[in-house]
Amino acid sequence: MSAIKLDGLATAKAIKIELAERVVALKQKGITPGLGTLLVGDDPGSHSYVAGKHRDCAQVGVDSIRVDLPATATAMDVRAAIRELNEAKEVTGYILQLPLPFGLDTNEMLELIDPMKDADGLHPVNLGRLVLGVSGALTSPLPCTPAGIVELLGRYGVPLHGAEVAIIGRGVTVGRPLGLLMTRKGIDSTVTLLHSGSRDVEHSIRRADIVVAALGVAHFVQPEWIKPGAAVLDVGITRITDSEGNATLVGDVDPRVAEVAGWLSPNPGGVGPMTRAMLVKNVVDAAGR
Repeated sequence: MSAIKLDGLATAKAIKIELAERVVALKQKGITPGLGTLLVGDDPGSHSYVAGKHRDCAQVGVDSIRVDLPATATAMDVRAAIRELNEAKEVTGYILQLPLPFGLDTNEMLELIDPMKDADGLHPVNLGRLVLGVSGALTSPLPCTPAGIVELLGRYGVPLHGAEVAIIGRGVTVGRPLGLLMTRKGIDSTVTLLHSGSRDVEHSIRRADIVVAALGVAHFVQPEWIKPGAAVLDVGITRITDSEGNATLVGDVDPRVAEVAGWLSPNPGGVGPMTRAMLVKNVVDAAGR
């Protein structure tokens, strides 16, 4: 038996269809959702990712504004661009594409974003609301990748209530906020957050009903570590170069895990498309608010 594929591409497509219907309803009320992106520098991966976000917006009828600054931009230049996006009435949510060039303080710039326009859900105010929001509805934007993971699991009927969850990686974009989200009342999972200082990582993974690998180490998670029937989500990605100089992107999960797991979100094609879909959802939600 092979694991059921948690298809992020297909699920993201379904979400975008739902969002397109919401956008039509908002426009009928005179409200037009708008995404802004602020990109600093010439990183090819960042340029590709931002372009994908604008394509997603076009597919659901969301307007988008792209602001690109050169790698030589000063902190004052970036602050000015953030201020303009905060004040732009046509922008209901925007992102500051990371990483920033060397010499720019990422946390300082993130804190300048209007929390209500924080499409990535990474502003300290919104992360604080997630910490405080143990139960009840959350009206603040959620970090996109954690929200996408929970949405993907839910749409495939993976049991979350009481599930043992092993999250590998404590980064601010995935591991830390995902643990907060999955332990909220109504989801009620039990989370173990694993990192480079954790002892006996293999033991924690073996007992988990859900494993989320987000550390960026190629094929770190081995099939013998996985509980039969568990759900495994591969989030981290590493660029591998062979002896001939050909580069390949691989995930954190050994492909043989598919022979043991009950569900598997591959990389690519799994969580990545969900992250982008949740970004558009944050923009549409902000417009609705």
